[in-house]
Amino acid sequence: MKKLILSVLMLCALVPTFQAQKIKGSDTVLPLAQKEAEVFGKKTGKSVTVTGGGSGVGIAALLEGTTDIAMSSRKMKFDEKLKFKESGKSLVEKIIAYDALAVIVNKSNPVSKLTRAQLEGIFTGKITNWKQVGGADLKIIAYSRETSSGTYEFFKEHILMNKNYVKSILSMPATGAIIQSVSQTKGAIGYVGLAYLNNSIKALSVSFDGKTFVVPSELNAKNKSYPVVRPLYFYLDKKTEPKSKALIDFIMSAEGQKIVEQVGYVPLK
Repeated sequence: MKKLILSVLMLCALVPTFQAQKIKGSDTVLPLAQKEAEVFGKKTGKSVTVTGGGSGVGIAALLEGTTDIAMSSRKMKFDEKLKFKESGKSLVEKIIAYDALAVIVNKSNPVSKLTRAQLEGIFTGKITNWKQVGGADLKIIAYSRETSSGTYEFFKEHILMNKNYVKSILSMPATGAIIQSVSQTKGAIGYVGLAYLNNSIKALSVSFDGKTFVVPSELNAKNKSYPVVRPLYFYLDKKTEPKSKALIDFIMSAEGQKIVEQVGYVPLK
């Protein structure tokens, strides 16, 4: 009997087992990665765990070796790349889709469009009342993601031109919290990824030249008429990249890119 048990244990040790993959990071990429993982899992029987927390959180987890893939809504920073180099790790960067960053307000707000300069004024604290941009006499309440968020970084770089957010900004731990807060607060304004838009809030048309205002949509992101479009990234450790190859290949395939469209983002082609 002991010999039989020993033989079974030895046989099990020889059989290769699939290790469940972990993906962590950007809240923007989260709904896309979850759907891709779900479909991939049904097709292959392989388990993939997806959790949010922000781009910075995912990148830190990849450096620590506690996740296989870091999802990010911004390009990795120089100091982050330096940490990977110092730890002896080589990075692999994959663009898996594109996103239009939408500016949202409460549905009751009569304002329907803003220029980049006006958005900069609002989020840096120079514009404090909606009447200053053609709206009602109502205090502006600005919501933002936390500093660990790639969306926070991207908005600061491309909309605020690297100026600091107003100190009174209300930082939210997740994109869903911004949607909820803006939907419940009359004077609110915030920003979210395209896939998070729903009927509880209103998306504004945005202009960079002050003349042409464009609404955030998949079509306008695809034809590049909407001015705030960004790549969405997967970052991997080159040493462990083969473990994720099948999943990455699936996301890059025609079927995987169709899911990108279904979730509400812009496919690579």
